Amino acid sequence: MNTVIGFIGIGVMGKSMAGNLLKAGYEVYVYTRTKEKASDLISQGAKWATTPKEIAQQTNVIISMVGYPSDVEEIYLGEHGLIENGKKGTYLIDMTTSTPSLAVRIAEEAKKKGMEALDAPVSGGDIGARDAKLTIMVGGDIKAFEAVQTIFDIIGSNVVYQGPAGSGQHTKMCNQIAIASNMIGVTEAISYAKKAGLDPDRVLLSISSGAAGSWSLSNLVPRMVKGDFEPGFYIKHFIKDMKIALDEAERMGMDAPGLTLSKSLYENLAEAGEENSGTQALYKHYNN
Repeated sequence: MNTVIGFIGIGVMGKSMAGNLLKAGYEVYVYTRTKEKASDLISQGAKWATTPKEIAQQTNVIISMVGYPSDVEEIYLGEHGLIENGKKGTYLIDMTTSTPSLAVRIAEEAKKKGMEALDAPVSGGDIGARDAKLTIMVGGDIKAFEAVQTIFDIIGSNVVYQGPAGSGQHTKMCNQIAIASNMIGVTEAISYAKKAGLDPDRVLLSISSGAAGSWSLSNLVPRMVKGDFEPGFYIKHFIKDMKIALDEAERMGMDAPGLTLSKSLYENLAEAGEENSGTQALYKHYNN
């Protein structure tokens, strides 16, 4: 198969992901609502598509990295969407963090049209996307996964097949639940260091390699300390993810007090105008 890739959603992470596929030598069509966001990729050789329908008609592997489940539903299941207008044999890969139930629905509808759909949300933020070191959690048909694994390996360094459709999204919820409480601990720890008169950078040298170590501690605390709250991952999208996780937890009869607290703190930040800041802006809750 002569692989032609379509990439929908050129945001903080999608731009780097599509760029890495271009560097690997793939022919890539891109679509995003604002063409200006794709200008760098177009200058690197990407081809511009005016609609998702055009992406569906020109490519045979399509990756989406958009904002919300409603966007995913429109792109895949709408009248002008990928499944209605795509070609038989196309592989559809949604890397948005979305709902497990929607992933199952997309996979079922894709099958009816002779396509394969995978839910493959990622973790690693802007740095992981830039350096092609994303963690990718994949749900769907195992043979479909194996068919496109080479593509996953170009944009990620930890690619794990999790199970049938929806499994990737459920795994991402586990990831977001772990991060949610961890971010509270990380920001409280560094805020405590500051109030105790310690040098946060020196504290980080001690605690980041011990039992308290985490990706957030090593990668986001330096940004907090410098006052850099630009998004590697938007607060508004993190709130969306936490809502999905809480809905799923409730459906399964599970209590999630840590997740509930984290969501409330981030919602307070969003209401204060920080919804487009990075998740490390939780630091402002303790230090404004």
